[in-house]
Amino acid sequence: MGIIIKPIVTEKLTNLGEKFNRYGFIVDRDANKLQIKAAVEQMYNVNVASVNTVNYHGKRKQRYSKSGLLRGRMNHFKKAYVTLAGDEKIDFYSNI
Repeated sequence: MGIIIKPIVTEKLTNLGEKFNRYGFIVDRDANKLQIKAAVEQMYNVNVASVNTVNYHGKRKQRYSKSGLLRGRMNHFKKAYVTLAGDEKIDFYSNI
């Protein structure tokens, strides 16, 4: 598995992509900004201006079932917001 796990395709990030040329990715938790920048440039053939990262702590969840109370936790993950230089674009829908 590489640095980039999957792109985030939501309405909010689509608007950021159109306005500020900024895209979001779920990335490996141990990756730093330089590794993320190199991975995006290699995968999408674009020039990256900046990378911002956010670490998310997995929320605790519980539900009631026939066997009783089930408790667990969502996975921890890391998001990277990548701003591209110039008028470059990333098209996530071209492979569909």
